[in-house]
Amino acid sequence: MLVLGLLLVLAAVAGVLSGVVGTGSSLVLLPALLWAYGPRVAVPVMGIAAVLGNIGRAVAWWRRIAWRPTLAYAIPGVPAAVLGARTLLAIPERVADAAIAVFFVAMIVARRRGVVARWRFRLWHMAVAGAVVGFLTGLLFSTGPLSVPIFTAYGLGGGSFLGSEAASSLLLYAGKLATFGVADALTGAVIVRGLTIGAALMIGSVVARRIVERIGGHTHEILIDIVLAIGAATMVLAILN
Repeated sequence: MLVLGLLLVLAAVAGVLSGVVGTGSSLVLLPALLWAYGPRVAVPVMGIAAVLGNIGRAVAWWRRIAWRPTLAYAIPGVPAAVLGARTLLAIPERVADAAIAVFFVAMIVARRRGVVARWRFRLWHMAVAGAVVGFLTGLLFSTGPLSVPIFTAYGLGGGSFLGSEAASSLLLYAGKLATFGVADALTGAVIVRGLTIGAALMIGSVVARRIVERIGGHTHEILIDIVLAIGAATMVLAILN
């Protein structure tokens, strides 16, 4: 009971973080879930919780969602996520983790030097990015920070970015969960834990809206870089373990 209580508090904090930055909940929650339940339970639990967390963000910013880039990203991303989940055991995971870690660090450097600010994505760029990130979402534990530079490169920011990223991630995670369901990985205990932790994520996501409306753009940019740095560190730790 104590473990569950601590997980719920951590989930609420992670919900606020992802609600402000647009990602990061799995980076905060997954290590604790792995410690508490082991990988076979932690991954589907995180998947269910992530769906609820993204629902919270999507509802909070529903009127600001840009549906054209969201659907362009998600339509190829969903089948790619299913494919990634199915090939989870066939891919050398440490190599993939290393590549993602390098990408996160590169994104921090690129953002600090203004390179990302000069990116201009169109709908076809979003479709290609959705297919790539969708596959990695099915394959790896956490790829949330990958979507940040993609949606900002399309020109989205603030509530529009948060709502659109949440809606697209919701669809991608739904595809991943469907694959887990077919593989009988969604037991009753997994579903209950996922829904409970996901509810705390949703609360944090809704609370975060007030924070987003008060912080400045510069602070938001710094928070994104912090999440990218955490993502890189998480991938390095996964490689070392």
